[in-house]
Amino acid sequence: MMKVSVLASGSEGNCTYVETIKHKVLIDIGMNVKYITEKLAELDVNPQEIDLVLISHVHNDHVSALNNFIKKYKPTICLSQSMFLELESIKDYENIIIYDDQMVFDNLTIQVFKTSHDTNDSRGFVLTSDNSSLVYVTDTGYINYKHFDLLKNKNMYIFESNHDAEMLLNSKYPAWLKKRVVGDKGHLSNKDSSIYLSKLIGDNTKKIILAHLSKDNNTEEIALKTIEEVFLEYQIPFKNIECAKQREKTEVVTI
Repeated sequence: MMKVSVLASGSEGNCTYVETIKHKVLIDIGMNVKYITEKLAELDVNPQEIDLVLISHVHNDHVSALNNFIKKYKPTICLSQSMFLELESIKDYENIIIYDDQMVFDNLTIQVFKTSHDTNDSRGFVLTSDNSSLVYVTDTGYINYKHFDLLKNKNMYIFESNHDAEMLLNSKYPAWLKKRVVGDKGHLSNKDSSIYLSKLIGDNTKKIILAHLSKDNNTEEIALKTIEEVFLEYQIPFKNIECAKQREKTEVVTI
């Protein structure tokens, strides 16, 4: 069994809670400690119980609370060698694990794969505990086809659906920023995300949460409409889809 709640998702900060029988995990830690501890309290979770923190990449909206959180609660941080070298402030921290492609913690297996973002290193995750499985993918311009087998037919997907292409094109963003967002090292659009998910989900899939929605170039309504249209086109009758919010946790999903 696995319990999952997205505590925050968007350009202002990202954090997701995952619980198994033996572990309590945060994926990214990009809101302040006060916010994270308050949202954990709403789940009846003491932050002292968090034993693993997975870092997808070192942009501030994914690591802003890291220093203060580890000083107070001492969890194990999992990250890549490149991320470790970039985060100067944790160089003397003792509880660090450098990513392997696959890591096993009792009943929890974490598979780590490369994503494509404008940072030195970025990663996505597949978490598996007993018969429960979760895919976590945000902040990537595309997903390499070689990872498809790893990502297929999991129970739950937390998946970036950052922007609506037309809204972005017509936005006040400068040309360089528009180019960055849509590039191979940027963010997945609603359409991109929907097409990827149409190829990945399967009979075992119970839930999709669309994540990291742009506050300027997207809305929940547009993101949901896009994936509904794509799924209809591909004749996929899947309906259990919601959008993660910036400052409101999702309900706990049990898989």
